[in-house]
Amino acid sequence: MDKQYPAYYKQLTGLMGSLGKEIPNTMAGFGELHKQSMMDGVLSAKVKELIALAIAITVRCDGCIAYHVHDALHAGATRPEIVESIGVAVMMGGGPSTIYGSEALLALDQFEKEGFR
Repeated sequence: MDKQYPAYYKQLTGLMGSLGKEIPNTMAGFGELHKQSMMDGVLSAKVKELIALAIAITVRCDGCIAYHVHDALHAGATRPEIVESIGVAVMMGGGPSTIYGSEALLALDQFEKEGFR
């Protein structure tokens, strides 16, 4: 397994920027949906990122894992909080989520190593 999640995150950001040039209205709508959904409310942005990460693991989305580990760290999530969220995803998704939970842990290790917060 040679995936480098910080580099993958940057690559996806560029690809989504390119997609935004091709379908600007759709991507602007998605961006606004994301912004509104993830802002602090009754649930903090940090909690919402942890939920999104658990969902990303259970639906087996590598890119989503990259984004939501990164964004959870940025929102102030701690390693234990992220790891516990991985555990909830494993419980909900069984064997496949165990594999993708391991991917999320790898992403966390890589982002922390690069100093992301």
